[in-house]
Amino acid sequence: MEGQPMREKTYHLYLNEEERSRVIQSLIELKNNLAAQGRYTDAVDDTVLHQVLQIAVDDDFIRNNPSDNVLRELKKAHCFQSEKRRALTKLEQELFLNFMKTHPVYEHWYPVFAVMIGTGLRVGEVTGLRWCDIDMESGMIDVNHTLVYYDHRTEGSKSGCYFNVNTTKTPASMRQVPMLGFVKEAFEHEKQKQEDLGLHCEVTIDGYTDFIFINRFGQAQHQATLNKAIRRIIRDCNDEQFLHSDEPDVLLPHFSCHSLRHTFTTRMCEAGVNIKVIQDALGHSDISTTLNIYADVTKEMIAAEFKGLDSYFKV
Repeated sequence: MEGQPMREKTYHLYLNEEERSRVIQSLIELKNNLAAQGRYTDAVDDTVLHQVLQIAVDDDFIRNNPSDNVLRELKKAHCFQSEKRRALTKLEQELFLNFMKTHPVYEHWYPVFAVMIGTGLRVGEVTGLRWCDIDMESGMIDVNHTLVYYDHRTEGSKSGCYFNVNTTKTPASMRQVPMLGFVKEAFEHEKQKQEDLGLHCEVTIDGYTDFIFINRFGQAQHQATLNKAIRRIIRDCNDEQFLHSDEPDVLLPHFSCHSLRHTFTTRMCEAGVNIKVIQDALGHSDISTTLNIYADVTKEMIAAEFKGLDSYFKV
């Protein structure tokens, strides 16, 4: 039918009318809820939509997931461009971590952001970590679920926003990640801080409790709070740099939690770590995702290496 959205055509091929109507209505409600909160982006199509439909498959509402690989192909076909994430440079990373570690106002944020930078875990994977998911003796982190926070309101209900524990983004995301030395220290720092302050996890979410990263009320952390903290850290860190110099050598750029995952990937690529090891550590189901990041980092490294070489070739 002329003018019919491509996405609805795709659903029609896989679903009967009743199933199709239920799915589309649920997606419309989800989109409206996210748009009202200013949280609807292209990423919603690629991740939330896929997960919603996968739940429908698991619950036997539909036979298969119509969004499998479709959205990726649509984006390629229409040349949709997403903003390229920028990793922190080594100097920016060092400034970020050192500022938090030594600042009386922000030192309590150091462990969670150090773990993000040193593991490449997704935000929900980090905030969902429990003490039983990490083995300090073997130095391994077991990633087996993710914590999500979203609006559950439906017509006639005012239950609002709250957490749920979900399976990881893909089966490949179920993985074990080794701890780097500073990551292990960050976990130890967090445990000691909670013992000193008498903090304990006070929340149980879908049967999961004893979360590692909690706020002062013993509740789980979520992405919005972490991103707000990053913005304040950037502001105060850069202000401090300008107090020391009118032209600071390094300033923190604007970035978000996900930039820390990209930073981890970049450090791995710079260190020459095997691409398959990087893929497994990040939990990428498709190695092309890892290869694309690797290619970008390699280009930047080549450009950096070529800087200053001009004088060597001049006769």
